[in-house]
Amino acid sequence: MPQRASAFLQKLRSTLDDRSLVKATLSDPAHGDTRNVYLRRVQLREGERLSFLHRLPTRDITKNLPPDEGLAQVALLLESQFQRAHLFTTTGDFLWLHSRPEKLKASRPTFHVPPPPDHDRTTQHPVNPGAPYLQALRITNASGEPRPAMADKLRQIQRFVELLGHLVDDSPLASAGTVRLLDAGSGRGSLTFAACDFFQKRGIQVTATGIEQRAELVEFTNQAAQSCGFQGLTFTQGRIEDAPAQPGSLDVLMALHACDTATDDALFHAITAGATLIVAAPCCHQEVRRQLHIPALLDPVCKHGILLERQAETLTDALRALLLEIHGYKASVFEFISPEHTAKNLMIAAVKRTHPTDPAPLRAQLAALRSFYGLTQQRLAQRLGEFATENPAS
Repeated sequence: MPQRASAFLQKLRSTLDDRSLVKATLSDPAHGDTRNVYLRRVQLREGERLSFLHRLPTRDITKNLPPDEGLAQVALLLESQFQRAHLFTTTGDFLWLHSRPEKLKASRPTFHVPPPPDHDRTTQHPVNPGAPYLQALRITNASGEPRPAMADKLRQIQRFVELLGHLVDDSPLASAGTVRLLDAGSGRGSLTFAACDFFQKRGIQVTATGIEQRAELVEFTNQAAQSCGFQGLTFTQGRIEDAPAQPGSLDVLMALHACDTATDDALFHAITAGATLIVAAPCCHQEVRRQLHIPALLDPVCKHGILLERQAETLTDALRALLLEIHGYKASVFEFISPEHTAKNLMIAAVKRTHPTDPAPLRAQLAALRSFYGLTQQRLAQRLGEFATENPAS
């Protein structure tokens, strides 16, 4: 047993012995393609097993190991790859960090009942389709079934909350008692309500604000919040670029399908306010597309309009992720729902680093990309002071 992670491994072993294990998450990999490993106890015909779900960028891999072999595998992963581990039990939650190898940070339990150990247990939806707020928002009917044309929206909500759970588990918010949340461009508020419901079910007190430009939607969502008893949830009319951002004033920022540079304004707000978690699904990428200079090497690729558009989208979101990394976040970009349900299926997620990395090499990458594509402006970079007035290539 590696000395470095012995405290976590001893606690994990004891939870297997006394059946108090709910789940465990290994995160913050130092290298490799695996983003996270999720652990749970399962009961197979062969006996009890520790189930490993390895989450890779494009697929998941599941392995079921006998308890002793599984503990040895966890020890190896913590010794060689992952720098953070979070253990959820019915008696308490425990956080292990690479920087504090022999200390566990304990907090009150998020869950009070362990999940059934059945390997093929019935799927549990992250969001109850019968939730009153889904009916108030006219997404489901009184029977919990999606209304006409709302099935895709319900799937989107379910997937978003599932991802939110993983992101929170891998962040300091997993042990938070209160959370301050801002939804930039909240629209009809379905994901705002779902996020509030998610935190409340975890026993976390949430204060949430949705910002929306359309007055009729603000009135509609405020009425829904009041009728469903969502205390601490309010919606206001306005634009995210006009909202004041005081350092230390925000824990979670959501910006789902904020058009074009509104996504940049939302990310700037989150960075300025020091949000712990940022979840954004960008929409429209016109700013970079209008000024994009295509190097001769890429002419055969970008002579096709649809491919040029995708190039602009890819570059825009790569720049956003890079800027988040420069300003102290660990960022990832991934598809959060199948494109058959929505074309706007890309998500940028970022967790504020406890120990930021050196931004100098990242700034060099930013300058190189800007020069290669001949960019003169990018809103987030300019608001952060990362783009000078002149293009370095000009």
